[in-house]
Amino acid sequence: MTLDVGRIDPALVPQRQLPGGGRMPGIGLGTFGSDHAPADLVAAAVGTALEMGYRHVDCASVYRNEAEIGAVLETAIRGGIARDELWVTSKLWNDKHAVADVAPSFERSLRDLRLDYLDLYLVHWPFPNTHEPGVDVGSRDSNAKPYLHDRYMETWGELEKLVEGGLVRYIGTSNMTVPKLRLLLRDARVRPAANEMELHPHFQQPELFEFVVGEGIVPIGYSPIGSPARPERDRTPEDSVDIEDPVIVAAAERLGVHPAVVCVKWAIQRGQVPIPFSTRPSNLLANLRASVSEPLTEAEMAAIAGIDRNCRLIKGQVFMWKAGQSWEDLWDPSGEITPP
Repeated sequence: MTLDVGRIDPALVPQRQLPGGGRMPGIGLGTFGSDHAPADLVAAAVGTALEMGYRHVDCASVYRNEAEIGAVLETAIRGGIARDELWVTSKLWNDKHAVADVAPSFERSLRDLRLDYLDLYLVHWPFPNTHEPGVDVGSRDSNAKPYLHDRYMETWGELEKLVEGGLVRYIGTSNMTVPKLRLLLRDARVRPAANEMELHPHFQQPELFEFVVGEGIVPIGYSPIGSPARPERDRTPEDSVDIEDPVIVAAAERLGVHPAVVCVKWAIQRGQVPIPFSTRPSNLLANLRASVSEPLTEAEMAAIAGIDRNCRLIKGQVFMWKAGQSWEDLWDPSGEITPP
């Protein structure tokens, strides 16, 4: 297969099948600039990515760059990219979980992105707790609350109305756990089509991953190369570095690529949809090319399966709801939802 050095044919990129015939491109571009990339730089990266052949853009209202990205999307569509070739995701932020706030927040994202509909809309976090950009690890929402299923279902019901109104094709979850998802699947009228979750070789989340896949939910993986540019609040001395792992480095040397490309290849071959973020054209192209170039061998995939360190990088401390908590409480380590 011969590839243009500056562009990948979108038709070659793997697709994930969804209920009702929808198809999600198997790699996307994340747009969270980790509190350091300004909106115009992220939007420019989206434009470059679309020119290269990306057709999946993962957005969120809290990233504060949807208006800038919307201008780029509008230009791309006017320039000849069909709307139905694009997959655009946005997310409901934590301070908009109230029933009266869901539709206006969605409509703001739709307006900012200059679209008539979204392909996917996610509840960004299951906790109705917010924070300002750039806060430190000790910051807390003064009105922070725990996860309460009945309250979450009220929010979910408003997302279901968006589907029924034709404003969004699919709805889904983000940063959920198995016990929370079990309850949602029990009570939802419209099932989640996707769950966005941290996934990289040192944090493979096998139980959650297998549960999601077994329920026909597409796993979308953020921080797929280990989030080297994540905010300081998410860094601890125990964190490991995926792209320095000898197994990843060895595969990269065989293929003649950067170790980050191996992480992206692993994600796609495993069956998740990675959404790496970069503003550098060389990185954007390398990540997209990972989806269509020589795959990892079965032995390499098996070796990567063996390097999981259960190293969560995005711990979520700023979403804790009471004093004296450990961040692990956010993730239901006992297999049951952590009590209020």
